[in-house]
Amino acid sequence: MLIAEIISVGTELLLGEITDSNAAFLARELAARGVVLHRKTVVGDNLPRLQEAIHTALSRADLVILGGGLGPTEDDLTREAIAAALNETPAEDPALLAWLEGLYASRGRPMPGVNRKQAWLIPSAEALPNPNGTAPGWFARSSGKFIVALPGPPREMHRMWREQVLPRLPLPDHALHTTTIHTHGIGESNVAELLGDLCLAANPSVATYARRTGVDVRVAASAPSEAEARTLAAPVLEQVRAKLVQWTWGENTDTLAGKLNQMLNGRTLGVIEAGSAGTLCTLLADQPAFLDAAVTVDHRRLITLGLTPVTLRDLGLVSEQAARELAAGAREHLGADIGLAVVVQTTGEHAGQAYAAVDGEGSAHTVAVNWVGDAAQARDRAAVAALALAYRATRLGGQNA
Repeated sequence: MLIAEIISVGTELLLGEITDSNAAFLARELAARGVVLHRKTVVGDNLPRLQEAIHTALSRADLVILGGGLGPTEDDLTREAIAAALNETPAEDPALLAWLEGLYASRGRPMPGVNRKQAWLIPSAEALPNPNGTAPGWFARSSGKFIVALPGPPREMHRMWREQVLPRLPLPDHALHTTTIHTHGIGESNVAELLGDLCLAANPSVATYARRTGVDVRVAASAPSEAEARTLAAPVLEQVRAKLVQWTWGENTDTLAGKLNQMLNGRTLGVIEAGSAGTLCTLLADQPAFLDAAVTVDHRRLITLGLTPVTLRDLGLVSEQAARELAAGAREHLGADIGLAVVVQTTGEHAGQAYAAVDGEGSAHTVAVNWVGDAAQARDRAAVAALALAYRATRLGGQNA
């Protein structure tokens, strides 16, 4: 078993000024190759703290991966920290320096003096080429352990990881097979209750995650080969699918909008949004079935799109009946095969209340959403609920949805 830790370097990460997408990428890469990731740490641009983090990580992990801090400025301290942690002294490597100077010369620019530190190397490390930038990485070996230093820009880091780091690592003879099941309309605690003891097993493992589009359930199995891992996961995956079939809308890389488009099978979709500020249209923007839309809270405009004055007066815009009438109006006035409407209340006493409706040939379905949150959350929940409703309606109703 190869145990790894990730250390993300940069005060901008520590302060939340940028999102640490590199650590997420590395975590997925390690898991896919059977490497056990125990910890992820974020350390600011401080030499003593970074040195301490490396020293501590080496005491409990076989592989330590650092991302960022390989630039040329004084606050780029990853090289210095690794050297200090290993009690080694960095020195300019002639080959690296020549490469850097040539890189600048090829673009007709003089190399700033501060960039010379990017040509540093320590005795236990070898340089990792960086075809996309000026910061070579490091691959160091110490007492049977590995330290990898990668540049911060994702485009540089991803390529260096795949082309330079992976071939150098003694990866375990294990494969990880995972399947993620996407659900909507059921809470995470309810999913866990349904799955029961399945969530307690270690291999295959079953884990639940709350996502924007509902609750995801990941089934993962580890074995010496991909085929063996798949076989090991199969019976548990079958049980999970059976327990969640009522709420499942897709798996793995599926998107809810994409699955709806697939279910529409060539039919077109018209959308009317009132109060959701185009959130639903944004989710559908790339789908071929998405024909036309109207996004407005203007009552006069909504009446021309199918909302009756009686419903508006007696029940209000944010009501089940209003959603039904607008879904029918989306079919009639936007010229679509299927009409989808969502009405959302984002302010006042009833903030968070929303209704969605889908109208097909001879059938209509509605769903209500009512949960606390700010205006953006209310719009997002309503839009996702509308997509899920349309997916379920078209799946159950077939050509008559």
